[in-house]
Amino acid sequence: MTAKPSINRTSSESEEVDFLRSVFEAESETLERLVARLGEDAEEWTRAISLVAGCGGHVVVSGMGKSGLVGAKISATLSSLGRPSHALHPAEAVHGDLGRIRRDDVALLLSYSGETEEVVALGSILKTDGVPCIGISRDGGSSLGRICTAHLSLGDITEACPLNLAPTASTTAMIAVGDALALAAARRADFDADAFHRHHPGGLLGAGLRPIVETLRFRVGENVAVVADDVTVREALGASGDDRRTGAILLVGPEGLLSGIFTDGDLRRLVNTAGSQGLERPIAEVMTRNPRHLSETDLVRDAVRLVRERRVDEIPVVDGDGRPLGIVDVQDLVAMKVVRD
Repeated sequence: MTAKPSINRTSSESEEVDFLRSVFEAESETLERLVARLGEDAEEWTRAISLVAGCGGHVVVSGMGKSGLVGAKISATLSSLGRPSHALHPAEAVHGDLGRIRRDDVALLLSYSGETEEVVALGSILKTDGVPCIGISRDGGSSLGRICTAHLSLGDITEACPLNLAPTASTTAMIAVGDALALAAARRADFDADAFHRHHPGGLLGAGLRPIVETLRFRVGENVAVVADDVTVREALGASGDDRRTGAILLVGPEGLLSGIFTDGDLRRLVNTAGSQGLERPIAEVMTRNPRHLSETDLVRDAVRLVRERRVDEIPVVDGDGRPLGIVDVQDLVAMKVVRD
């Protein structure tokens, strides 16, 4: 490992960058060692994943100090992935809060040393009560490791702190192990994007996972013009009506399938280059043929991706056969706060 500079010195800018680099390297090397030991710990990981995936109640996460803070984050991750979970302070548990743990729960107990008195005491009580426990600590030979149903070892860790005192690399390792456990259990339970959406109905995550057809403001038959692609530009504009409220006309072929799009920007460029005579041209010659589009099964995040990749302002949405359903306008995505203006 790269030697770490002292923590209590005045440094030049380059020395400070070297110090920061040493912190990142210490933490990344810790994660690399976790990966390297997966083979020897595979049986314990399988047992732990089975306990979480098969839990009929809550996964109760508990730890003292920094481990407790890490535990709260792991608990939140579990809940977001469809596994009910709550955090419990180990000292409060033995002073009246044991009622928050039921027999169909699973306890996830965190202590890097594996000797934290309050955590080990809680684990011993739960073992007596028949509640399965998963321990995360330095090694399975610790007091915590010996009483748990499954144990995930972190191994010997040198903290990123130059004094090797402040929990840094060890808490990073705990978070990584908790994330891996939560994700593996969700994978075991076939937790998919639809389920994730149900657990995140608000915020950007929820918005991105909404079906695009649920968000359409411009819909065919209401406020979107659909015109045959065998007419002139003038005829297409006339057929679209005076009350057209979107910035584009959708063009279809003889079978009613989307064949092109003609936007207000296209019209402006046509008039600027060809004048009013451009209006007499066949619209099929000046429309955007086979435009990038979304299907009725796509999500808002797919629209965001198209806007970012293609810099388009209007995106047609079609049904399973290719018939137009409506248009996604970039301003609607701005209003949803999933893209910036």
